[in-house]
Amino acid sequence: MSPDYAQQVSPRALTMFKGLSLFLLLICFTVQAESWPGEQWPVGPQITAVEDLQAYAFPPRDDATRQGIRTDALLIIRDGQIIYERYAGPTNAQTPHLTWSISKSLMAAVLGVAYGEGLFKLDDPAVKFYPALEKHPAITIADLLHWASGIDWQEDYEYAPLKSSVVAMLYTRGHQDMARFTADHHSYAVPGQAFRYSSGDSNLLAAALKSIVGPQRYPDYPWTALFEPLGIRHAVWETDANGTFVASSYAYLTARDLARVGVLMARDGRWNDRQLLPKEWLAFNLQPFAGYKADQDEAVPGGHWWLNRPAQGASSPWADAPPDTFAAQGHWGQALYVIPSEKLVIVRYADDRDGSYRHNELLKRVLAAVRP
Repeated sequence: MSPDYAQQVSPRALTMFKGLSLFLLLICFTVQAESWPGEQWPVGPQITAVEDLQAYAFPPRDDATRQGIRTDALLIIRDGQIIYERYAGPTNAQTPHLTWSISKSLMAAVLGVAYGEGLFKLDDPAVKFYPALEKHPAITIADLLHWASGIDWQEDYEYAPLKSSVVAMLYTRGHQDMARFTADHHSYAVPGQAFRYSSGDSNLLAAALKSIVGPQRYPDYPWTALFEPLGIRHAVWETDANGTFVASSYAYLTARDLARVGVLMARDGRWNDRQLLPKEWLAFNLQPFAGYKADQDEAVPGGHWWLNRPAQGASSPWADAPPDTFAAQGHWGQALYVIPSEKLVIVRYADDRDGSYRHNELLKRVLAAVRP
């Protein structure tokens, strides 16, 4: 502003102008101060008090028996910077690791981009996008995201393979067309009323996405919508024989790439200056499903994410973690934890076979290591 012009402006207007300039300067400083990964992750001060954390995450183990905890990767991001990273076994920083059911939360993020494009609504009947659901016309997209379709489903694994719907879907009768296999099941409850964890619900979402975005965009959509904007270059997502992404189970990402999704979620769906996921979508993801009853699962279901929120007066599932903690979880100990209040994102890849791993124990030790 020139001196001559300043003399023509009232003192009040000049004060307001200076105040606005300072405000804009503070905004610019705040944005510039954020750390975002480019091709490489920024590295922050490394945590050093890690003995208790490593004793739990990387204990001595006899791999021949497959008993006990086996961590393949542990990556801790704070405020967008790597502060701890360790790998074991054949896994390294370049290994796209099988995420198992973390894939479900990834599909929720992909759907969130489509939601932001205005391509569907949460209360849309799923049959609108996947006609094979004609026996279940009342199921909505929101019901599927809550694992509340009402479709009779048995999410049993190795310990009960003969009655397991998910084993049959992934490996035997249903493996060629997993969504249709799910849709052919009978109902056990009114849609939207009861929680029952179901990999089938997740694969119905993947089938619906095909019509939501169109068959031309669908094969590349997870990459163009989510992975490429986040700088994820090496993701693999398998499909069934019908060309539908196996949203329940078969996405592979490196630990660093999965952490990018965690940072996106920790920062309310924003990546740099782009609001990739609508805030109302995040609010839905992180709202506990009202039909969930205490102790039905280890954590409280939101919209295809797991929440550290008490249900019906019960204590928080992970008592030593902040209540805003949420996670994507997968079979055999895979986990992506997000703790916005601590600016933390934690990726754990694993091969735990005996059920001894505890989410709360790892979170407690991570928090003890990063807090002064």
